[in-house]
Amino acid sequence: MLIFPLVWTIYLSLTNAQGSVRAPKSFIGFDNYIDVLTDTERFWPAVGRTLVFTVGVLIAQMVLGMCIALLLRRSFRGQGIVRVAILLPLVATPVAVGMMWRLIFDPNIGPANYLLSFVGLGPFSWLAGERTALPTTMLIDVWQWTPMVALILLAGLTSLSDEVDEAAAIDGASTWQRFWFVTLPLVWPSVLVALLLRGIDALKTFDILYATKGRGGGSFHEVETLNVYAYGLSFDYNEYGVASTVLILFFALIIAAMLALTSRTKER
Repeated sequence: MLIFPLVWTIYLSLTNAQGSVRAPKSFIGFDNYIDVLTDTERFWPAVGRTLVFTVGVLIAQMVLGMCIALLLRRSFRGQGIVRVAILLPLVATPVAVGMMWRLIFDPNIGPANYLLSFVGLGPFSWLAGERTALPTTMLIDVWQWTPMVALILLAGLTSLSDEVDEAAAIDGASTWQRFWFVTLPLVWPSVLVALLLRGIDALKTFDILYATKGRGGGSFHEVETLNVYAYGLSFDYNEYGVASTVLILFFALIIAAMLALTSRTKER
């Protein structure tokens, strides 16, 4: 299930396969890799967008997820309703979420600009703008997947004993000091698990980007990440050899990120 697709993709990346999967193809060695790695027009900008998207959503989701987890850690009235409401974005599929936010951010009929007009802001291009499209898709991803991060961190927080925190409070530590020097080190394994799961998933994001911007990540490729780029090469242009090369390089990037986070986990 795993080895054959990987080996077949590696094989295709070493050929000039295009037009049709059954079409004759020739072995060309590492020519595709040279062409892709020297492509400063599409490939490297896609790498940059992939990294910006991943790092940006990870930072936002970890900060917001920790804040939500800390709020939900203590019991309060209506806690069950609040938890269900926060977890609702996880129920919807990414494609449905993308289509929903595409309507919300529509520059003509979307409610986003309409609501901002009451406070004298906007109108903004949101998904239609060349510079605003990527941050907007990042916002959508943060909205959907922050609850999952909060859920993981909440599981780690609820397993902690209150005695250490109470002892630090008695010794005169402030709320921030207790969080930074007591709570965060104790819950760090859960933080790394959330980073690992969401980091790999954010690198592979495709559904939301394609649902909101379509082919090529938009007219100016403003949200074209490596996933979107490889999809376009395969199904829009039928360049299977080049697409396989991009996917192998993308796979190597994911493995490198996973190994980096895993080694960090072992160190902690």
